[in-house]
Amino acid sequence: MPDISQARVRVGAVDVWAVSESGLADHVVEAWRRSAGGAIVTANVDIVRAATRRPELAALIAESEVVVADGMPVVWAGRLAGVPVPERVTGSSLVFTLAAAAAREGRSVYLLGGNPGVPEKAADVLTARHPGLRVAGTGSPPFGFERDDALTAETVAGVVEAKPDLVMVGLGFPKQENLIRLLRAELPDAWFLGCGAGIPMAAGEFKRASGVVQKVGAEWLHRLALEPRRLAKRYLRDDLPFAFRLLGGALRTRFRRTGE
Repeated sequence: MPDISQARVRVGAVDVWAVSESGLADHVVEAWRRSAGGAIVTANVDIVRAATRRPELAALIAESEVVVADGMPVVWAGRLAGVPVPERVTGSSLVFTLAAAAAREGRSVYLLGGNPGVPEKAADVLTARHPGLRVAGTGSPPFGFERDDALTAETVAGVVEAKPDLVMVGLGFPKQENLIRLLRAELPDAWFLGCGAGIPMAAGEFKRASGVVQKVGAEWLHRLALEPRRLAKRYLRDDLPFAFRLLGGALRTRFRRTGE
């Protein structure tokens, strides 16, 4: 269960934790020691927009114990609304941070997502960086597996058989969260991270923006430059206008609170 003392802030249709990356890692470690499982959603602008438009996706996110701000507009919206969200917590960073925590605790990890060979390459990178990390398994579900009951069952069975303590699922929202829902029913003591492109990033398939670019909230421009054909419509037509509306809504929330 989530820590009820943890501060949260409503951003769009999502309740975001005001937590640092290291604080989240400590939370997971403490839960492992109690044999308590959970799931983490890394909510960027695209995910918050989808949840705000579709109530069933907001409900899917709400099933997770932890929702973090993966996107500076989400961080800024939380702060404008009056809750000090300390930093951006991304899926690609959590892949390494939680792998490090798992190595220290003697826990195992399963990497699920990416093209064939990619999760294996990511596993090699993580075990080299974090000696002692146990990789319980890897998997690359075929395209469209979520529309095939047999392929979905096969994917779930592969993870369940490995009995990992931490499952990193990089399939994109909401595909990864729907799969996590199925896996949690079979592995209630495990932790699950929906990490989007975190697995290919860990594998070195493409690089993140520099730290300075990340801090000023411009990493989306870096991603757009890397994948303009795939991301231009999403970022420029959909996410950018929504981000401005999100910030405006957060300001209105702040003003209402100060006026009460």
